[in-house]
Amino acid sequence: MSGDLKWNKIFGAALGTAFVILVVQQASGLIYHSEPPEKMGYFVDAPDEVAGAEQAELPPDWGTVLPTADLAAGEAAFARCQACHNATQGGADGIGPNLYGVVGGPVMHRAGFAYSDAMAKHKAEAPTWGYDQLNSFITAPARYVPGTKMSFAGIRDTQTRINLIAWLRSQAIRLIRVWVSRMPAKDIL
Repeated sequence: MSGDLKWNKIFGAALGTAFVILVVQQASGLIYHSEPPEKMGYFVDAPDEVAGAEQAELPPDWGTVLPTADLAAGEAAFARCQACHNATQGGADGIGPNLYGVVGGPVMHRAGFAYSDAMAKHKAEAPTWGYDQLNSFITAPARYVPGTKMSFAGIRDTQTRINLIAWLRSQAIRLIRVWVSRMPAKDIL
């Protein structure tokens, strides 16, 4: 024999280990057999919308809720919108149109912005963004205007929507107050 068999021992141990792993794997496959499920996935017991339809939420009484709305919370809620929208006067459009003056303004109020065909169809049905229309749109944009390009899921919390609408409204009102305060008194009347 020729000298040291150290490498032969190492290769033999590796080959023996691989053989044991293969034998154990095959033996455990024979002992523990699992059947594939009849249906893939898990059953989630969620009520159907039709069967367990919730009572439709009544629109807020805007005359009551707007004066008590939290404008700071509305501005904080607008932070979600800032990725796509701007709300400053004369501000540029982003992915979505500038929302300055949107409350009470016409649908598709930004000339030159590429609105979806669905929004043009909606404009024929409801030409202005009233409080109720904005509330419904912000709740679920894709449900209120099917086919809209806006991919935002919506805001489910009623108070957050009220605060946001009040804040958007306050942006235009603030400008009107500044504009009126700069006018001569004879022109105001």
